[in-house]
Amino acid sequence: MQRLLLLIASLLLVFPIAARDPLELRIVKTNPTGYQVIKGVHGGAGEFHFQGMLDFKAFNTNFGFVHRGVLPPKGGIGHHVHSHMEEMFIIFDNEAQFTIDGRTSRLEGPAMAPCRMGSSHAIYNPTDRPTQWMNIAVFTRKGQYDAFDLGDGRVGVPLDEKPVFIHARFDKSLLKPVQGLHGGKGAVQYRRVLQPFVFYTNWSYVDHIVLPPGAATGKKDHGGVEEFYYVLNGSGTVRVNDESAPLQKDQGLAVLLGDASSFENTGAADLELMVVGVAIEKWKLDED
Repeated sequence: MQRLLLLIASLLLVFPIAARDPLELRIVKTNPTGYQVIKGVHGGAGEFHFQGMLDFKAFNTNFGFVHRGVLPPKGGIGHHVHSHMEEMFIIFDNEAQFTIDGRTSRLEGPAMAPCRMGSSHAIYNPTDRPTQWMNIAVFTRKGQYDAFDLGDGRVGVPLDEKPVFIHARFDKSLLKPVQGLHGGKGAVQYRRVLQPFVFYTNWSYVDHIVLPPGAATGKKDHGGVEEFYYVLNGSGTVRVNDESAPLQKDQGLAVLLGDASSFENTGAADLELMVVGVAIEKWKLDED
């Protein structure tokens, strides 16, 4: 199978990448004024506001979609099961009650909890403030979404003081310095937040990277894995193949198979990135 991946990567490098929109048009922006307002999502409480940033057609792997939105006060997404795909709810601020497999705990943002294939999940904002939210999905078959609603809004349920499910935070104190990441310049802060073994699908990892002003990553070739980058804070410049474009907070970008990408902090504050990788095939633990 490793030979197959190398063959695919070599073909992507030999043949030109299909014509696409200019890079600056491929950068997707959070647009709160364009959010859809929906009530009772999967039987959840209150309202839910969101936009579809990217769908499965934007990727070559089984990346499913990226949704961005807000959980209004007393709003949420009801308890449901995914049998052939995986999702991950992320909150960027405030807090929310996360449910995985019927167990619920309060998490403070920025935090995330993956819902692995065959598990159930839900989320609810019990506060009087909105919570900034994102959902990322990976399918087992390209473009095939599935969900079974459990008729449970998860309002007023007992809370476990300590979560008994997989979860993580974008915690800067856990980052480690890396000099010249991918051959870049300066020292960046890096952490692999979620490893390949966390997931059952071809979802490979979630990374957290912070570039101080003036720092840059070197060129990273994407032979067997596609990535979605989202700017948590700051601003900078992204380069994909022979194009470059400005990038700032609350913007995202898909970097596809055969692409080469790099990032530079051209601003005055830290450039903080979330990176989600999805591979052509499930990575073996000894290959990570």
